[in-house]
Amino acid sequence: MYQKLGVLTLALAAFGAVRMPLEQSLTDELTAVKLLSKPIGIGTREHIGQTSSVVALGGLRTLVATFLNLRAFTFFTEQKWDQVAETYDTIVDLAPNTRYYWESGSHHSAYNAASYYINDSKLPALRRREAWKQSILRGKAFLERGIRNNPLDWSLSATLGFLLSDSNKIAAFGSSQDAFLAAAAAYRASWETGKAPSYIKRSEFYCLARLKGREAEALKMARELYQDRSNQLPTVTMLFFVLEAWENPQRDHLKRALELYPDQETAYDAFCTHWLRTREGFPIYGVANVLEQLEKSLKIPPDKSIFKEKLRGRDIEDWFDTAKDKR
Repeated sequence: MYQKLGVLTLALAAFGAVRMPLEQSLTDELTAVKLLSKPIGIGTREHIGQTSSVVALGGLRTLVATFLNLRAFTFFTEQKWDQVAETYDTIVDLAPNTRYYWESGSHHSAYNAASYYINDSKLPALRRREAWKQSILRGKAFLERGIRNNPLDWSLSATLGFLLSDSNKIAAFGSSQDAFLAAAAAYRASWETGKAPSYIKRSEFYCLARLKGREAEALKMARELYQDRSNQLPTVTMLFFVLEAWENPQRDHLKRALELYPDQETAYDAFCTHWLRTREGFPIYGVANVLEQLEKSLKIPPDKSIFKEKLRGRDIEDWFDTAKDKR
């Protein structure tokens, strides 16, 4: 009898050894096509508590994620930024394919927390600036995780592109050129999903136009965009002019400007707007030349000249006034 039990045990063990990799392979395939959720990790169970773990294990992960999102909002109102971030880390473990949670978690760090540190008078300027920077980088990293989990989601990549090219955030990324390059790549990835709206292609162009050494590529894209009437928007039109001026500095810039705009007054307004956007990093080839000619033609008084206007926006040093800490 014992011999038979031994044989039966060995047979079951052998069957289990053969069955296990087959079941694991099937589980992996079902998880990959999102027909089966990944098991909840121990860390996540500890964060959501015993009761919520039971609910989540019962297949109601999205319900638990919804309640945790309410908890995150409470932390937000209390300005407990680390708790907000930690809660969203748990939320996306439960609902990794829900775009809203990835974008909300990133926004809380990169925008809400970052803005808080700009105005937090309790901290010295240098510490506020570092906290501001780290909040933005945390929001960026969170979005990148979301993209890795949802590579076909056009909105997550577009949101990353917007963050990287935001003139109020770009100082956190070090080199503006690196940031614009990464933003252009993010917008391109969004567009290549085949699901993104048309403004995403224009957004990639806006980033490309600001990259030194990529002017020829940007001009080619400008010409392609401008062929479609729906893309003949103010920024596209102005950058089209600017990049053509880069390509041919000897061209009659005023004549070309009046081919793109219906009259001198409209052209002057458009060129003034672009001139004041210098802080955003857009190129300005030929712009000053046209403004000088238009001011002369329109008889703009010297004291009303656009060149007397202060460029828009504040420098990061003004936000944190770090100079005071160095005195």
